[in-house]
Amino acid sequence: MESRYDVVVIGGGAAGLSGALTLTRARRRVLVIDEGRPRNAPADGVHVYLGREGVPPHDLLAAGREEVAGYGGEIVTGTVETAERVGRGFRLGLADGSQVEAARLLVTTGLVDELPDIPGLAGLWGRDVLHCPYCHGWEVRDQAIGVIATGPLAVHQALLWRQWSEDVTLFRHTAPEFGGEEAEQLVARDITVVEGRITGLELTEGRLSGVRVGGAVVPRRALTVSTRLIARSGVLAGLGVQTAEQETLGHVIGTHVPADPTGATNVPGVWVAGNVTNLVEQVIGSAAAGVRAGAAINADLIAGETRQAVAVHRAHAAGQIPPEEFWDGFYRERPQIWSGKPNIMLVREAADLEPGRALDLGCGEGADAIWLAERGWRVTATDISRVALDRAAEHAKAAEVADRIDWQRHDLGKTFPDGRYDLVSASYLHSKGELPREKILRSAAAAVAPGGVLLVLGHGGWPSWEHDPMPEVHFPTTQEVLDALELPEGEWEVLRSEEYERSHHDHEGRPGTRTDNVLKVRRLP
Repeated sequence: MESRYDVVVIGGGAAGLSGALTLTRARRRVLVIDEGRPRNAPADGVHVYLGREGVPPHDLLAAGREEVAGYGGEIVTGTVETAERVGRGFRLGLADGSQVEAARLLVTTGLVDELPDIPGLAGLWGRDVLHCPYCHGWEVRDQAIGVIATGPLAVHQALLWRQWSEDVTLFRHTAPEFGGEEAEQLVARDITVVEGRITGLELTEGRLSGVRVGGAVVPRRALTVSTRLIARSGVLAGLGVQTAEQETLGHVIGTHVPADPTGATNVPGVWVAGNVTNLVEQVIGSAAAGVRAGAAINADLIAGETRQAVAVHRAHAAGQIPPEEFWDGFYRERPQIWSGKPNIMLVREAADLEPGRALDLGCGEGADAIWLAERGWRVTATDISRVALDRAAEHAKAAEVADRIDWQRHDLGKTFPDGRYDLVSASYLHSKGELPREKILRSAAAAVAPGGVLLVLGHGGWPSWEHDPMPEVHFPTTQEVLDALELPEGEWEVLRSEEYERSHHDHEGRPGTRTDNVLKVRRLP
């Protein structure tokens, strides 16, 4: 588990995993924190879920977790105990003492069913004691069904269950007396009413066989009850997220977290989906709500990133921001900018080199430097951004190679690392601002030890989706790079000089292509 994410999803049910899947497919860094206590765990299957009818709840969630992980999402079992705003994001405290930060939160913690105080009722919940005819009615069709009346919606519930069985008994229990029209409806539909409080349940071989009212036992194979529904929103109280009563057919059924149609709450940056906001939502609806919330969160992140990028771009273009501040702002836009994987051309060209001392120019978040260190190189890695270097150092520590990498901040046009190296790698030294690229590359060549290699990777043109490129930007060819290096004759040999096309996704994750080039030269011993 890392320390910073684009989005942390609290709750790993259908809503949470669907939201996480949407966001991971949008190339966001996502962490799902789940207690492992789904509301429907006692049920034999999930129903009215098109294409997955009857799937056991555990199997549905296991498949969802696998799909989220397949797109790079992280899932941990844990309990979030505290939530607080930190700057523009949030910090969560877990029960095990760990902390994580997120730019946005998606809360899908579901609800708690408050059952009537009837001995033995809770032990049968989800098996013989049910709540939703659309979720469970087919499974108990034509059986003896009892409806426990606890409030003004009891008659409505009994009439619903009458659709699945002709043998329905309504136990008035603690409900108020039924009105004349309600009583007439019950008689017309042949629904028996039993007066008095339920005092216990009768079981046969662990399954419900009867309901005890006073001294009498009414044979029943299934019981239904409208529970009071309470959203599990306690962790959000410290953030100021509001709760309210939710009504159905004019009657209060519990408390929920109000939200707009996308799931946005009254607190900017916090979204909800599933039963925590809609107490009567079914599994398929919760999954759909998770997708909507995930898309809304991604759109909100894009809007914020764009505003910040425009502000930085304007300031930089006006000469109002130093390069190091520009790149620090660039890396602060998201908890992770690059993929975390080493450059494929570095892997190809350096895999067979004998490990020694390496210099990584413009290391960013450190993926190339870490890959080299894992293969035995001692690496000096430089970048102009302190934010990027700090992030890279955390990644190196997680990869257990921190002792093999020296992270140094350099504005390479002004300062350059000391020493001689067996490999000097310069990957994509392109910039939105002024960058003395030729000067830097000549310094890079000077830093190559006898027998060592200089590897220069760069873009050879605009990506395939860029239809209005800036004419003032020039991407040099490998020959132009080689000429600019001004390498003395007889002291260097060219090992590779080529242009190649690679797959590349745009900012919305759509596939495309990009032309890059590689120049690999070796200083003769």
